[in-house]
Amino acid sequence: MTRPLRVAAVGAGYFSQFQYLGWCNMARDGLIEIIGLANRDRAKGQAIAERFRVPLVCGSVEELLDATRPDLLDIITSPSTHRDFVRAAVDRGVAVICQKPFGVDYADAVAITEMAEAAGVPLIVHENFRWEPWYREARRLIDQGTLGTPHAIAFRLRPGDGQGSHAYLDRQPYFQAMPRLLVVETGIHWIDTFRYLMGEVRAVYARLRRVNPVIAGEDAGYVIFEFASGAAGLFDGNRCNDHVAANPRRTMGECWLEGSGGVLRLDGDARLFFKGHHGEEREIDYDRGPDDTFGGGACEWLQRHVVAHLAQGAPIENAARDYLVNLKVQEAAYRSHADGRRIELDDFDPIDRPLAATFASQSPWMASGQ
Repeated sequence: MTRPLRVAAVGAGYFSQFQYLGWCNMARDGLIEIIGLANRDRAKGQAIAERFRVPLVCGSVEELLDATRPDLLDIITSPSTHRDFVRAAVDRGVAVICQKPFGVDYADAVAITEMAEAAGVPLIVHENFRWEPWYREARRLIDQGTLGTPHAIAFRLRPGDGQGSHAYLDRQPYFQAMPRLLVVETGIHWIDTFRYLMGEVRAVYARLRRVNPVIAGEDAGYVIFEFASGAAGLFDGNRCNDHVAANPRRTMGECWLEGSGGVLRLDGDARLFFKGHHGEEREIDYDRGPDDTFGGGACEWLQRHVVAHLAQGAPIENAARDYLVNLKVQEAAYRSHADGRRIELDDFDPIDRPLAATFASQSPWMASGQ
């Protein structure tokens, strides 16, 4: 494809600004045209359109698709809309990027994936954390052998935005009412990133809890990962406390990646440090991306990746079928917490024995912090 890709989007919520910014930057480079957006609240849609110079605002996704006939639809809306919006695009042969959480539950995500596959329409999930520059650099260092054989990874999530009665209200107020929060909304990013860096997950063990009593779901906990390679992982999540960083939301925490050749450390300012075995720690010189947008420009890097796939046939990451593996690991973590046991992925079917949507019903440990 030699002409710029024609891109339309649906959604104008808080996070959409980072995706529209990415499309604007790509339009400036001549890679795409951002030709229209849809939003049920037309005033909010118009505000986004004026800010990012989107020429057309529609009230429905069907109206948008029929008016613009895009090559790609970017769905930036809540899970309850995903199946209908993907169907609207699939019926018209339009490729899709779909925001996460992907679908209302695992069964819904499977149905959406199968719908797109049956029509032969590309469907990619907007899972952008693996595109943060520090994780791309970590992957490069693994591939070049700097770490030797990786055997452990740990991430300590501390964004510090979850304390008190006003937690999340300034950006994403629906967080307070979500029946599941930490893993389904936030931990899923590191399920995907851990798979990107360490390979496939063999088993998980999770203990989750609620620290802030004003929210419905869990906001803290631990998930232990066993990888097929024999390596281990730990996600230590807590949205209530912060960490040392100029902006606690830049990396949202700190990471350690250990291998036979040494340890790679990520700090809260997106600096990477490598300490060879019995050696001195040194800072890695790499491009951390812009600090005035989300995740070092991760949304735009994902969007550029999808455009390269559609325009040039480049390999794709986070196609919906592969993303279902992340959701299976997510559901295994909730099942582990509910049952108080380690869950092996090969023996686990989220559809065969689904959990109740309300996390508070799943474990007495949920009462801690109240």
